[in-house]
Amino acid sequence: MHRVHLITTGGTIEKRYVEQDGSMENTVPQIRRCLSMLRLPDTAITVEELMNIDSLVMTNDHRKLIAERVLAQATEGTPVLVTHGTDTVVETGKVVAETLAQHSAAATVPVVFTGAMTPFGIEGSDALQNLTEALLATRMLPGGVYLAFHGQVFPIANVRKDRENSRFLRID
Repeated sequence: MHRVHLITTGGTIEKRYVEQDGSMENTVPQIRRCLSMLRLPDTAITVEELMNIDSLVMTNDHRKLIAERVLAQATEGTPVLVTHGTDTVVETGKVVAETLAQHSAAATVPVVFTGAMTPFGIEGSDALQNLTEALLATRMLPGGVYLAFHGQVFPIANVRKDRENSRFLRID
């Protein structure tokens, strides 16, 4: 049985349409709905709803909290998947990588970040695809911190968001 600890932090993947004013907001977490649509008979996923905010309002204190929760699971040998807003996911991923680098036991576990450019529940959303790919990545990757997005996996130190084209690019 493959075990994964999934930490939700908010971002577009968790946004919902608010019909009263036409806005998109982080309201009720959506990740359990996403997971219910997948067939994962040999995967045990624990979900930790840590926060549900837009990554543009995320502070260093939020990032430290995420890093602490990832470290707690990684030192137990459990792969970790973190859902996160795309605007600052790389910044948070780097904080997590720096934290894990100080703990050799955590360095052997894959930590995979993912998110979505379009909210789950909106036609054409990439949320389910990215979540599925990130879950698969937790099975296949060696220890380290990564971003799984749109059919690609990037080491967190070698990726940046291309806002103009709504995608992530590898950097060297």
